[in-house]
Amino acid sequence: MNTPSSPVQSFFDFVAHAPTAFHAVEETCTRLQAAGFTRLDERAPWRIAPGSRCYVTRNRSAVVAFCVPEQGLSHFQIAASHSDSPMFKLKPNAEDSSSAPYIRLDVERYGGMILSSWFDRPLSIAGRALVRRKGRLVTRLVDFGRDALLIPNMPIHFNRSVNDGYSYNAQVDLLPLYAGAEAKGALAREIARACGAGEADVVSSDLFLYNRMPGSVWGAGNEFFSCPRIDDLECAYTSLQAFLAAPARGHVNVWAMLDNEEVGSGSKQGADSTLLGDVLARVCAALGMEDAQARAAVSSSFMVSADNAHAVHPNHPEKYDSLNRAFMNGGVVIKHNANQKYTTDAVSQAIFSEILAHAGVPVQHFSNRSDVAGGSTLGNIANTHVSMNTVDIGLAQLAMHSCYETAGTQDVAHMIRALTAFYGANILPHGDGEYAIE
Repeated sequence: MNTPSSPVQSFFDFVAHAPTAFHAVEETCTRLQAAGFTRLDERAPWRIAPGSRCYVTRNRSAVVAFCVPEQGLSHFQIAASHSDSPMFKLKPNAEDSSSAPYIRLDVERYGGMILSSWFDRPLSIAGRALVRRKGRLVTRLVDFGRDALLIPNMPIHFNRSVNDGYSYNAQVDLLPLYAGAEAKGALAREIARACGAGEADVVSSDLFLYNRMPGSVWGAGNEFFSCPRIDDLECAYTSLQAFLAAPARGHVNVWAMLDNEEVGSGSKQGADSTLLGDVLARVCAALGMEDAQARAAVSSSFMVSADNAHAVHPNHPEKYDSLNRAFMNGGVVIKHNANQKYTTDAVSQAIFSEILAHAGVPVQHFSNRSDVAGGSTLGNIANTHVSMNTVDIGLAQLAMHSCYETAGTQDVAHMIRALTAFYGANILPHGDGEYAIE
């Protein structure tokens, strides 16, 4: 039975404060600051010493935090997740009154979405805006924080094929209804109010629709929960909880939440950027390490790429590999792919499995059917910039990329225990292919 103080209810609180990647980073920064972390600026020199606890943001949508042990740096142990989820993004000129007497909003898809899941739900708008303030352009978070719009379904009487594999047109079927014609200009006014600026001072924005439905725990024994943005906020939240709980001993603990994974990570704040490598290099330099020492430290490091996994769907078990399949509440999932869509290999699997076995955390393994193309995540992309042993893991969930997803209540605690054990262990390489875990 889950109570209001359970890990799942705490996760719901995190999700409620993170309607977009920008808000997820802001909520994370608040929690890091409350835990005594110092915020660094990429554009300024970094002063780091043994015992330092610091973090840095980029684009206000990605963050990297680290803890340096008192004995200094030997290597890094990193858990990386992502802040973004598939959503609809508002176009620059979004208010559309061409369907009088209604006002719709012009939006486009961000990431791979289950489009049908967005219909007939209470939606709101959140993101960021750049506003003029005292001669500067300043970022302000935006959250309408109310049921502001909805994407209505066509009645079956006019769309008889809706239950027969209907193909949605994103420019026609998925524009949300926002207002009546008399409210022309309401969008700009509400954006200005939400960011505390005059309408004329709002210069630009990155705004998204988000699902307003709260999280719900359900099932005969409260064994399941559903809420928006489980992929990948569940891994972001659980890895953050572990990071804050684990001491830094013998290595630098690093927590990263990167952006734009859902569209390929190819941005200045994604896994295919210099962000993670920049942070590691600057930590090494600030601690007085020469280039060769820094490269040795990175090559001796270990990363957990944490992004959720597919649970077997109860109505379609035939879609999954018969031997390597995952279930909700079955524990942490180690993900495998021969073509390196996931980075797990024998080395990283062995190291991580040993840590979890010692911690008593249940483990599952996932591979796609050989005749089904799978997805990918940030681990293999990040490895092209910071090369180290990496394992891809996640928690089993249903309805991935729906705007309301489902997972297992026990698995939140499983992942926190697993990554607390990972951060607390000391992974020591002894040559290429030989390792000790202390």
